[in-house]
Amino acid sequence: MASFEFDGKVIETDDEGYLQNLDNWNKEMAVYIAKKEGIELTAKHWELIDWIRDYFSKFQVAPAIKSLIKEVQKLENIEDKKEANKFIYELFPDGPAKQLAMIAGLPKPTGCV
Repeated sequence: MASFEFDGKVIETDDEGYLQNLDNWNKEMAVYIAKKEGIELTAKHWELIDWIRDYFSKFQVAPAIKSLIKEVQKLENIEDKKEANKFIYELFPDGPAKQLAMIAGLPKPTGCV
């Protein structure tokens, strides 16, 4: 088990940095985690963070990358799946499913190694 200090509290994570208690997450923490990941959050990042958190609240699981690509196609009006995938990787270069879930305060997506 690992942890980090945020806002005067010790926040427990798994060994890869995913929050153990999802209720600890807030937008300021997302900014903090993103900076640790080398990402400065923009409006485009926040659209996907809000979307994945909403998806998780409905289904209790992080979405498959295919669902994420479809959402980006819709949000960004991108017809080509490869272009949508490229767009996602520009936002979350170290693996969009993993980085997006971590920054959004969600568990590690199933199937991510």
